[in-house]
Amino acid sequence: MLDRTVQPPFRLPDRLDIPSAGQVTLPGGIRLWTIDAGTQPLVRLSLVFGAGTRYQPAAFAASTALNLMSEGTARYTAARIAEMFDFYGIYYDTSIDRDYSVVTVSCLSRFLDRTLEILGEILFEPLFPQRELEIYVSKRKQQLTIEREKPSYQARERFSEALFGKDHPYGRVSPAAEYDRLTAAAIRTFYDTYYTGGNLFAVASGQIGPQTADTLAAFLSRFGSETAPADPGIPPVSPTSLVREKRTGALQSSIRIGKVLFPKGHPDFNGMQVAATVLGGYFGSRLVKNLREDKGYTYGIYAAMLNMQHTGYFAVASDVTAAATDDAVAEILKEVERLRTKTVPAAELDMVRNIIAGEMMRILDGPFGIADVTIENVQCGMTNEATAAFFDEVRTITPERVRELAARWLDPASFTTVIVGA
Repeated sequence: MLDRTVQPPFRLPDRLDIPSAGQVTLPGGIRLWTIDAGTQPLVRLSLVFGAGTRYQPAAFAASTALNLMSEGTARYTAARIAEMFDFYGIYYDTSIDRDYSVVTVSCLSRFLDRTLEILGEILFEPLFPQRELEIYVSKRKQQLTIEREKPSYQARERFSEALFGKDHPYGRVSPAAEYDRLTAAAIRTFYDTYYTGGNLFAVASGQIGPQTADTLAAFLSRFGSETAPADPGIPPVSPTSLVREKRTGALQSSIRIGKVLFPKGHPDFNGMQVAATVLGGYFGSRLVKNLREDKGYTYGIYAAMLNMQHTGYFAVASDVTAAATDDAVAEILKEVERLRTKTVPAAELDMVRNIIAGEMMRILDGPFGIADVTIENVQCGMTNEATAAFFDEVRTITPERVRELAARWLDPASFTTVIVGA
């Protein structure tokens, strides 16, 4: 009879096998990665442009250009585009950060030709109509004003400013009134400069057979072969050690603590991801046990390594009850110091290994997740072998290595602390 009280042993696999992404460089110079996987007749195409906010000559120009491309083209109104998306079941999404903008479409394989026809209108024939610009600006100003009433949102913006410097392209925050200065001409200029074939790579995933790959390549060939705009790089950071903004009657405080470190390609980045996970990267982490379970200061707290094109940073984030603000900061620093000075127990590190490995396997369970990982790796100048290498380091890292990394990089004297609230 089966003994249901005995759990089977958990064992990490010896290696992580990621389906390889096929790569071709098209005649115009565009790189296309394809991931032929999945059991459903679906195709997803992501177009990644070096058109993030750090390139914009005017505040909000980058995000406005990205979002307005689908708000009216040479042939279709915004309403007609939305109607066609619904009719064909097309998922259309955009995202933007400091470095990149991404346009993604997903569709049933049988509707790929129609999807690419609509996408072509958006990408090659946007009108940036004045009326749509006015509506967009009005909505975004209102949304931004509301968001900036929240301590957590304001803490995030203040943290970027304090980490990098107010005039740094990774730290710059613009007032909502800057939306009023946007013009259709400025948006058109940004679009013409950065939405070009020389500034693009693409990742396709799903059922990508030879015919589908040819169809995608033919679509991408419509982009010109212009040389990518020069990357201006980033200046040195100018961090501020402490920013505290008090709000009368605040019931909570938003806390951000961290420092600028290095990008994903640095030899210590993977190990620091493990260290950050031990500290605050999962629900039962040290920070969660201390500030949530033991002290009751917060519902949640998180620590992570964040990657950008030219750098990366370590950060701890939490919203805590106002009365516990200073105690919460002290306890965060106490847990950082414990990580720096004492080796992680083997059982705790094994649990962290399992959590990271399980999350990686969840993300990679399907072609779209593999595509997301591929995009991040390409952005960092890497292949998917970098993800397998991270898994290998997670599997083999020692408690002594975690402590050594924390001691080297997480000196509290070098931290930036931002508190908005009490």
